[in-house]
Amino acid sequence: MLRHLSLEMVRVTEAAAVAAARFMGRGDEKAADSAAVEAMRSEFSHIDIEGRIVIGEGERDEAPMLYIGELVGSGVAGSPPVDIAVDPLEGTTICAHGGPNAIACLAIASRGSMLHAPDTYMQKIAVGPDSVGAIDIRRSATENLYRIAARKDMPVSSLTVCILDRPRHKELIEEVRKSGARIRLILDGDVSAAIATAIPTAPIDVLIGIGGAPEGVLAAAALRALGGEIQGKLAFRNDGERERAKAMGIVDPDQVFHTTDLVGGDDAIFAATGVTDGDFLDGVRFSKGGAVSSSVVMRVATGTMRFLTAHHDFIRGRMF
Repeated sequence: MLRHLSLEMVRVTEAAAVAAARFMGRGDEKAADSAAVEAMRSEFSHIDIEGRIVIGEGERDEAPMLYIGELVGSGVAGSPPVDIAVDPLEGTTICAHGGPNAIACLAIASRGSMLHAPDTYMQKIAVGPDSVGAIDIRRSATENLYRIAARKDMPVSSLTVCILDRPRHKELIEEVRKSGARIRLILDGDVSAAIATAIPTAPIDVLIGIGGAPEGVLAAAALRALGGEIQGKLAFRNDGERERAKAMGIVDPDQVFHTTDLVGGDDAIFAATGVTDGDFLDGVRFSKGGAVSSSVVMRVATGTMRFLTAHHDFIRGRMF
């Protein structure tokens, strides 16, 4: 059912990425994010789907567009009902400062296939295909690193561990350093980092730490397509968030979520377009009257991963 939507989803992420890229390095996170949201919302309106946003920019009273529960797509008769997770600009701070690995991304799956993750934190660990089955989020970081190293048949000192550079990770960083593993600290963008663990040419072996729960769902869609693995456990900041999770249908707030718990069903599509240059996607390049974008689209049912380079004509193109 989803096969014909792959290219349509790329058009959506392209629109968001090009809009956000205009604000690269200008120090205005809100403007970059707003431009991406508006462009993504507009492009969805041209696609024949009955889309429901399950991971979005927040609740309806917090976000004017792409809020959780919003309906998108043309909705014409016969359109497939789908759930959609979006991050119009993953790495708002990165984009505002002109740093690497800012992307526009989304995931789409059959209705009811995605976890309705609350806008809270999630403890995560993600790896590529060669380490599937080796990780256990209930174990310490050190134990997981030794298990991953054994699976890869390499010393822990050769592993590169990606961690968000946050004060909450001080003890985690110290533990990983003590293990002997190498660390790559990032300011933002743990969806990109999770995906990178499953791409052989990318310089990351494992993502560990606490990031956003919505980003965990997006990463799960990509990792399912790539044959990788992610595990997550909600990390609530207060009792209110715990109760909100229950209200959203999460029966056990202390559950360990595995890849297919986050994105289930027989099929899903993940699409992303680079906003700034990154480990596996180039950023948007502007030229007179147009731009060039770099995207990837993955499909769970087939394991297909396609990289696309698009040349956009601003004069003739609908998107701009």
